[in-house]
Amino acid sequence: MATIKDVAKLADVSVATVSRYLNKNGYVSSKSNLAIEKAINELDYKPNQIARSLSTKQLHIIGLIVPDISNPFFPELARAIEDTALKEGYTVILCNSDENAEKELQYIETLQQKYIAGFIIATNQLPVEQYRKLNVPIVLLDRLLEIDLPSVTSENQLGAEMATHYLIERHIKEVAFLSGPKNLKPVQQRLAGFQKATMEKNIKTHIFESPFDFLEAEKITREALTKYPTIDGVFASSDMIAMGVLKAAHKLGIRVPEELQIVGFDGIAIGEIVTPGLTTVAQNIYALGEAATKMLVQQINGETLKQKHITIEPSLIIRETTKE
Repeated sequence: MATIKDVAKLADVSVATVSRYLNKNGYVSSKSNLAIEKAINELDYKPNQIARSLSTKQLHIIGLIVPDISNPFFPELARAIEDTALKEGYTVILCNSDENAEKELQYIETLQQKYIAGFIIATNQLPVEQYRKLNVPIVLLDRLLEIDLPSVTSENQLGAEMATHYLIERHIKEVAFLSGPKNLKPVQQRLAGFQKATMEKNIKTHIFESPFDFLEAEKITREALTKYPTIDGVFASSDMIAMGVLKAAHKLGIRVPEELQIVGFDGIAIGEIVTPGLTTVAQNIYALGEAATKMLVQQINGETLKQKHITIEPSLIIRETTKE
């Protein structure tokens, strides 16, 4: 296996010059640049990332922290981040916090010791000050905090308004919103959109808090529909919650969409697989992950961000859980 000394010898330059070329942290003449590049190609030299980290204090590794890898939204998001990171010359370490602050902090501390280049954080378990103290670039993704750090999110309120208006246009009389955990900023924004749309049309509403969990959502929905049998529309704050609503309706013998219309939020693949297919507000999941990764790499490279906060517009996908 070729070494940095072999490259230096073939290029007829010093090891220090090759090191500056590899780390991009000093002057290298154009002539030497070409010679080093040619030598690297001829020798098929692969830089030792660990050795480079000793001088640069940074590996080309991004830490991605998600709250619940069993929620299909996050694997789809992780795929987009990984694809984009590889194109930018970075690899991704995926960490699942299980909505646990202690576990999240342990991941962050461990990865920082490994010379991590930066973090994409899709959770919000730690106190704001913990995120401020991170001495590497960071991008907040999906779950915004009350903190002025670079962020990427969907236009959640707009998406909720789209979903609710669509249900109202389908002539529902009484609508329920299964909100998701109300401590989360995206949920608060979706609730605001739901309330705005229903107040405009003076529709009777019910609001139920549910975790982003299929079984819990099913249980909450069965209780809600049993107590309020006149509910004829449901807007779910996530597609996983919507799956629970669909299951509850089936168990109660309620026909979808004839007796109950359902709209989800996320646009994950399962919504297309189930029968009836789920009408949903689709987040552009790939664009979210791509934007967050590019924003992080810009920071790592010391570039000035053109936009510190990016919001991406969702779209309504119409399937079979709503009437035509």
